[in-house]
Amino acid sequence: MRVLLVAYGSRGDVEPMLGLGAALRDLDTEVRVCAPPDFAELLDGAGLSLVPLGPSLREMATEAVNGTAQPPAESMSERAARMVSATYASVAAAAEGCDAVVATGLLPAAAAARSVAEEWGIPYRFVAYFPSYLPSPHHPPLAWPGRPIPPDVTDNRVLWEQNAQHLDELFGEAVNTHRATVGLPPVADVRGHVLTDRPWLAADPVLSPWPRSADLEVLQTGAWIRPDRRPLPADLKAFLDSGEPPVYVGFGSMPLRDAQGVARAAVEAVRVQGHRILLSRGWADLTWTDADGDCFPVGEVNHQALFGRVAAVVHHGGAGTTTTAARAGTPQVVVPRMADQPYWAGRVAELGIGAAHEGPEPTADSLSAALGKALTPDTRSRARELAAAIRTDGATVAAKLLRDAVGPS
Repeated sequence: MRVLLVAYGSRGDVEPMLGLGAALRDLDTEVRVCAPPDFAELLDGAGLSLVPLGPSLREMATEAVNGTAQPPAESMSERAARMVSATYASVAAAAEGCDAVVATGLLPAAAAARSVAEEWGIPYRFVAYFPSYLPSPHHPPLAWPGRPIPPDVTDNRVLWEQNAQHLDELFGEAVNTHRATVGLPPVADVRGHVLTDRPWLAADPVLSPWPRSADLEVLQTGAWIRPDRRPLPADLKAFLDSGEPPVYVGFGSMPLRDAQGVARAAVEAVRVQGHRILLSRGWADLTWTDADGDCFPVGEVNHQALFGRVAAVVHHGGAGTTTTAARAGTPQVVVPRMADQPYWAGRVAELGIGAAHEGPEPTADSLSAALGKALTPDTRSRARELAAAIRTDGATVAAKLLRDAVGPS
């Protein structure tokens, strides 16, 4: 069996696919991955080859945050059309000989992946990593840039109907124009077409349960966790061994406009709480240098090995980081900025395994206050208790479902 995994998005979109890829290989399945070129080294470390999709997301995200991006010379619909066409070309080339396609990430890219699966006549599955990406009367849709959720509309079903109309306005023409060029019929509902009538939810059912609803049948597999057996670097291990557990601070693949200011606020906040600091560079290139010797810089490192050795994890609220910290039984502080991050911040606070920072711009005082909540004995006890309930077999569940969908090879 051969499976193509398509993830057009940040590391949070790509990393879970590596977990699924590892589980598929355990079932003697060949795996191909289409993802942005930023993740070539990540995939190479996981033993997977990359078929690159589009330009560097890190460069685009950094330019957008810093305000240096050039104004687009084309409309959103024109950009969507270009994304659909480019993604289709890459995915179609990679899909030759494949038996199934699994996609996530930006909607136009996933639409192109589904078109390829239709052409080849092979199963297609869409996966979300958090419940509020999927329509439900129990939660509103994510707000899109330029299209905030109307404050006077409180019925979630109405909001999801508006969301579907908005996505059709943005992407419907691009998707259907391209489908016509490859001989496929038009679709009337782009969102429903991409998600399908039974999308997968790769999130832990304790940490992130799907609210049961007759509106959409969702198959929740559990989180897709990549087995990471890398040892910690010797210098990091020596720092950990030399004193009390530090606090980890990192914002993953999130560029920051004032990275130096955020680093200063983080270092000051952690020091106020009486802890040493691990400062992860990430896409923001966080750095801090002074003579105190209590702040250690961290690059690409095995979070599964690290998070069990820290006092708390301060992060942006990506699904993978939240789940890894929860598995480690380590209290968290989530500083959300966009997309699913407010959702994860809310879940961490509701479950009592950490604190949600109010707003995306931490100061030393605001971060210290959130850390004070996360570092209490009750929070640590609750985090350890919940860790024991988190499933680790989600990727295996999904891999077996794919095998069953494809049938005997």
